Amino acid sequence: MTTKVFGHKSPDTDSTGSPIIWAWYMTEVLGQPAKPVLLGEPNTEAAFVLKHWDLPKPEIIAGVEAGEKVVIVDTNNPAELPEGINKADILAIIDHHKLVGGLETKGPIDITIRPLACTATIMFDLMGEAVATAPRGIKGAMLSCILSDTLEFRSPTTTAHDKAVCEKLAADLGVNIAELATAMFEAKSDVSEFSDAELLRMDSKEYTVDGKELRVSVLETTAPKLILDRKDSLMASMVDVAKEDGADQVLLFVVDILKEEATLLVPNDFVKRIAEASFPCSVTGDTVVLPGIMSRKKQIIPALKV
Repeated sequence: MTTKVFGHKSPDTDSTGSPIIWAWYMTEVLGQPAKPVLLGEPNTEAAFVLKHWDLPKPEIIAGVEAGEKVVIVDTNNPAELPEGINKADILAIIDHHKLVGGLETKGPIDITIRPLACTATIMFDLMGEAVATAPRGIKGAMLSCILSDTLEFRSPTTTAHDKAVCEKLAADLGVNIAELATAMFEAKSDVSEFSDAELLRMDSKEYTVDGKELRVSVLETTAPKLILDRKDSLMASMVDVAKEDGADQVLLFVVDILKEEATLLVPNDFVKRIAEASFPCSVTGDTVVLPGIMSRKKQIIPALKV
């Protein structure tokens, strides 16, 4: 039986590239047939990466069957995975996020969760000498995943090891890191064709904070004005998105990659209260700038208070 390898819903570059990387390793090195799949349409940066490295877009699936063999990467959160995930036969989890809990397995499995910026960095380590045999596209996917998750080493989640792996891959591929990162971030910043609801769900995760269900959305961009010019319609759309997704509130952080700061949209007093309780700021309008805030995982989620 072929094992399906996938990451979280609303796949970004890491959740698009890492399934491709690990499915290649399982199939070609371990001799265990595997295929990468996605739980949604890849974002614009991920789509650019697939095209840039000439990688076919994995099949998009809606769910998994009971007993189906799967490997989960770049998440361990059941809320980010298909309905019925606990009825599947989970073989392994490879992740770099905090342990959430809630997944059930049919037996002992391999779990690797490490405090690194990117799943692809962990895979590089797990693959060992086999990395040298990987095709150019697989190495390119690794490089791109790390550049994406570290925001070209600007993110506070970046470790010295992430950077060293990235530089080793770039040297091997003959790639200029700054040029590739710029092209990736430009692709990520092109959101003109997306609706407000699509933007709010594009890079979004669900969390329970102090008994409130929050959809925490992050848009990383080198052109924040293109998003902030739409703030009124985005804030209006938050009401329907929250209702449809069973959330109490949508929080949207627009991360300026170059200025290394985030702007939080503040549509109501509830979000104002969250902002002022969570960050050293005073809100006077419908946005608030949070200097130095770039990482949902390391800076936003741990700070959130309601």
